[in-house]
Amino acid sequence: MRPYQWSKNCFIFAPAFFAFGSYPLTFIKPLIISFFGFSLVCSAIYIFNDILDRESDKLHPSKKFRPIASALISPYKAGIFSIFLMGGGLIMLYVCLSSLSPKPNFSLFIPVCFYICLNFVYSTLFKHFAIIDIFCIAIGFVLRLFIGSIVINIALSEWIVIVTFLLALFLALAKRRDDVIILEKSGTKMRKNIDGYNRTFLDIGMSISASLVMISYIFYTIDESVQERFHTDKLYFTSIFVLLGIFRYMQITFVEEQSSSPSKILLKDRFLQCAILGYICSFVVIIILK
Repeated sequence: MRPYQWSKNCFIFAPAFFAFGSYPLTFIKPLIISFFGFSLVCSAIYIFNDILDRESDKLHPSKKFRPIASALISPYKAGIFSIFLMGGGLIMLYVCLSSLSPKPNFSLFIPVCFYICLNFVYSTLFKHFAIIDIFCIAIGFVLRLFIGSIVINIALSEWIVIVTFLLALFLALAKRRDDVIILEKSGTKMRKNIDGYNRTFLDIGMSISASLVMISYIFYTIDESVQERFHTDKLYFTSIFVLLGIFRYMQITFVEEQSSSPSKILLKDRFLQCAILGYICSFVVIIILK
């Protein structure tokens, strides 16, 4: 199920965070339900992907210990469990819709179904093509934003969509860099499309993505509509913590060469956690004090 990967689904809460004070607290419960429901859907997709990748995972230094790759669970049983999780997740999302209105707006299922279809095509086709694979991953993060925005019924800022896409692209490039390092050290190809990447390409791609993330976020903080919504022009101070987080992740990637799993890094790295906490606190304090 990879519950540690559920941290990615915290992007569902991002629209609520960036619309701080613009929605009633009654939306908190549906947001939490949608988070867990979508997380079950994601777990079902992870299992499906693990079934397809079980042979290549056996060659990976860490993925070889996954239940399917290590033969602890048969592909058949894993497939049944995946269907069970998918059904449970969709039911929870329906419950989320029912709690919002007596007549549910099924528009929530549009990004969810698109995510499921995207990942099915990704697992069976797109992941074999360099560049296309990382763009699919980035789109998946943007879809999480739309799920959160539909739940609280608030339009997303274009800048936040752009920042999220670029940040996800940055993380995906870092993950591919780890695959390249494994190839250089062991000669083992972790994925078929790895020949479409090398260190130089990925390093430049990460640098460009990181720069665009910062530029886009600063544009968000000085956008007139954002300043009017929060009644403050001081949000640009929060960009310090964004820069800290990006620099730390680049240090982990380039210096420590440990960028295989963004979710595990986020759960273990105290520096990143402090940067994120500092960002959240500074954002809220600036809005409250305005």
